[in-house]
Amino acid sequence: MSDVLRRNRVVVTGPPEAPTLVLAHGFGCDQGLWRLVAPVLAERFRVVLFDHVGSGGSDLSAWTPQRYSTMAGYAEDVREVCRAAGPEPVVLVGHSVAAMMGVLAAATEPELFRGLVLLAPSPCFLDDPATGYRGGFSAADIDELLESLDANYLGWSGAMAPVIMGNLERPELAAELETSFCRTDPEIARMFARVTFLSDNRDDLAAVSVPTLVAQCSNDAIAPREVGEFVHARIPGSRLVTLDATGHCPQLAAPEETAAAITEFVRNL
Repeated sequence: MSDVLRRNRVVVTGPPEAPTLVLAHGFGCDQGLWRLVAPVLAERFRVVLFDHVGSGGSDLSAWTPQRYSTMAGYAEDVREVCRAAGPEPVVLVGHSVAAMMGVLAAATEPELFRGLVLLAPSPCFLDDPATGYRGGFSAADIDELLESLDANYLGWSGAMAPVIMGNLERPELAAELETSFCRTDPEIARMFARVTFLSDNRDDLAAVSVPTLVAQCSNDAIAPREVGEFVHARIPGSRLVTLDATGHCPQLAAPEETAAAITEFVRNL
């Protein structure tokens, strides 16, 4: 087993001869967030799951503030995982902040990728009144969010999980997300939160040259529909689909619909 496979706790399922999908999770989560989607996809595809360094069962000793203080460090890891996944180009499915890791990875090394699926993506969470861009959060919102996380990470996790997950009539979903947050080391979570909520990757979207599906949710408090439309408009030749799913984690809230959108995109490549 290579260092990358150990470092990121890579798990492979599905037919070995099938097209490869690499599923990349977002902030505060681990590969368990794909637990309902991965088995469905593995019926048709070779599915590669992994944990970002600092998350889940990854090698915590590999985490350094120098490498993981910017999106570029995570994007480099994504490229390394995709190389280790096999000799053929892969389809990367990136959720939330991992969608932008995929954008950077594909812009840097497009030959690694057959395509990208950007699930509930946001290139910039911060509103930009000067350009009219709506990311969903004001500067004051972001400051308050990060200050709350710094002061009491467990309390922040309990308060934010229902907001991120949505689907308030299904509290078990928010509880699962909160549990995932609480498994993350608070120091690592604080830095990952800054990478997530303070990065601005809007100018990187135009560099994507591989086939891309932008899959947004119909009602998402974290990434409004305008954000998905912005990403679609900036990535040449991309396709936009709006899922009926609500909240920011459709792979948990609506796994069948999410898997179907991914499957249709890959089969049409």
